[in-house]
Amino acid sequence: MPVGGVPQGYQVAGGGQQPTCGQKLKFGFMMGATIGAGIGLLLGGYGAFASRLRGREAFRMIGKTIVQSGGSFGVFMAIAQGIRC
Repeated sequence: MPVGGVPQGYQVAGGGQQPTCGQKLKFGFMMGATIGAGIGLLLGGYGAFASRLRGREAFRMIGKTIVQSGGSFGVFMAIAQGIRC
């Protein structure tokens, strides 16, 4: 073992760079869109089931709900990350 206490080939914690503001915005949007899409899948599936939709109509309603909730929640999360920059 080297004298410094850290084996060769390993890095000490905290040696990386911080993400830029643009990267934080992108990550916030992606995280929000993923969470919103999951919620949209649940709500759209329930709405299609409650409306007794079948086949193409059910997929259209579920897909529309996923895109709407994912997009809106993604924008809100990106704005929140922008405030933190």
